[in-house]
Amino acid sequence: MKAVRSTLLIVAVMLSGCASSGSGANSSQQVSWWNPLSYHWSSALPWNWFGASLTATEQGVGGLNAATPMTESAIKEGLNGNYDLRQGMRGQNGEVVSFWQALDEGQVKLVIYGQSRVERVEVMDANIVSSDGSKIGDAFSDKYSKAFNNCALASGLDSRDVECRAPAGQHLRYVYSGEGHGPEGLMPSDDTLKNWKLSKIIWQR
Repeated sequence: MKAVRSTLLIVAVMLSGCASSGSGANSSQQVSWWNPLSYHWSSALPWNWFGASLTATEQGVGGLNAATPMTESAIKEGLNGNYDLRQGMRGQNGEVVSFWQALDEGQVKLVIYGQSRVERVEVMDANIVSSDGSKIGDAFSDKYSKAFNNCALASGLDSRDVECRAPAGQHLRYVYSGEGHGPEGLMPSDDTLKNWKLSKIIWQR
């Protein structure tokens, strides 16, 4: 019996030694395997389920600005990966204009224009707020008492709307849409405009 016990003890010690040496040899492999796993778990925490909200400022929209390349990867990064992207082109004033559309559940929320770099961003997403607190759906009267010296008729695709410069801003514009526009080419009255709603926030380089 003593011989059996001694043999079992030796076997146990040998197995323990093998396990120790195996663990030491694979320690670097264990670290490289666990780090990605822990990363994925941290990204699954509830406060990381949704991308950070974006803000439209004088510098740009979210991470999009005049230095952002007009590439899918750069635009996606600038928007925190919050949107699906779709590239498009159209003719405007005899020129071909290229752009990217940012979509959420199939709806266009932003349109990004530019050649090699971002030059203009149009925001239609009510979740994006400007630096002065303006957001899609706000009434004209929330920001302005009159159009004079603040607004002009919009151009291009928004020619039935009114575009106003953000107070004390150079790069932000607000486009308002509504009923009762009146004759084409004439600015609606202030009384008409007061109930129009903010339909686009525009950042222009």
